[in-house]
Amino acid sequence: MKNLFQGIPENLPDEVFEELCSGQQVKIERIVSRGHTTPQGEWYDQEWDEWVVLLSGTAQLKFEDRSELVAMSPGDYLHIAAHQRHRVEWTDPDRDCVWLAIHFKV
Repeated sequence: MKNLFQGIPENLPDEVFEELCSGQQVKIERIVSRGHTTPQGEWYDQEWDEWVVLLSGTAQLKFEDRSELVAMSPGDYLHIAAHQRHRVEWTDPDRDCVWLAIHFKV
């Protein structure tokens, strides 16, 4: 047994992506951010759909096709369709932002 809130490095120079489970049509991962953002000018453009929930911390996402930022707090979740370009604009620099992401093929 493991815990999503344990095993987080004290020093976190880069965002951590940890695959927890996967199969032919699904991948489940824990993501840990602490002040990390998507590099300027870069966008995530994923082959698979993603359902993501923020378990702790606060964050803001930007979608290429929307002008407003999406502010997320613990418990907030959303579906990101395949090829919906998005980026992480801000994560709390003083607190672990723990995400649970489920990537799947529709």
